[in-house]
Amino acid sequence: MENYSGKWLKNPQFIKFEMVGAVACVTMNRPQSRNALSNELLLELRDALLEADDREDVNVVLLAGEGKDFCAGYDLVAAYGVDQVDPDGNKISYRKSSANFDNDCWSMERFQSLPNIIYEMHKPVIAKIHGNCLAGGTDLAFRCDMLVASETARIGFPATRANGSPPAHMWTYHLGPQWAKRLLMTGDVLLGRDAAKLGLVLDAVPAEELDDFAMELAQRVALVDPELNSAHKRIVNMSLEQMGMMTMQRLAVEMDARAHLGTGPRRLGFRKDMAESGFKQALANRDGPFGDGIVRLRTDR
Repeated sequence: MENYSGKWLKNPQFIKFEMVGAVACVTMNRPQSRNALSNELLLELRDALLEADDREDVNVVLLAGEGKDFCAGYDLVAAYGVDQVDPDGNKISYRKSSANFDNDCWSMERFQSLPNIIYEMHKPVIAKIHGNCLAGGTDLAFRCDMLVASETARIGFPATRANGSPPAHMWTYHLGPQWAKRLLMTGDVLLGRDAAKLGLVLDAVPAEELDDFAMELAQRVALVDPELNSAHKRIVNMSLEQMGMMTMQRLAVEMDARAHLGTGPRRLGFRKDMAESGFKQALANRDGPFGDGIVRLRTDR
């Protein structure tokens, strides 16, 4: 159902919102951009999640992506700072994230506050991951209460090879310190089947079974009264907070801003490639030395 209008969500352009029983299916709908996270998409996603959390006929949210990918990352092509004009025709200049450390932190804090609604809402959110779930896609998915994936989904943060560190850090909480370092220090990706073995996702199934599997799980969760699931969610989330999770999110933003100031050869090389050859070539040069970048667990050999 496109162009849905409710109390919170008004005529969305980049989000689909539809009901299947007591399950609110919220789908990111920028398939031509592989559901890259723009400010506009995240604003609509926040409103869709608030809509679901407020509606009494919703017990659980199933979050997905339209097209070939769940989410291929942040929209790096779109400008972070946009000039606007006031009623008198005077140009209004907004913060440029690249201007200085504080502006970078401020921009990321505002941007990350949009998907943080997943933590804050009372109803559970299940992420259904297929295709690529990369960079910003992981920042979004790892906030969800449960994650299910296709066995062939690609999950990782290749941008850590040259661009920065995840501004939302749930890697240690899902994987433990060694695997968090292994993935962040190489930018390699896990296939869904291996992500399930390591506990990064709840379970993984063949791609053709993912829709039914995710919906069956969502409907099973939806059998429990919302106020009970709210209590369960908030208890577990408060346990994470006692482990320092919310403080770590703020530190992750500041460490990412610090990383953006780097002057190492890979960081500078990426900037040079972006300026001279464009985004696609910069990605090719950044990731080429790593081959296919897929982690293969030795337990399968």
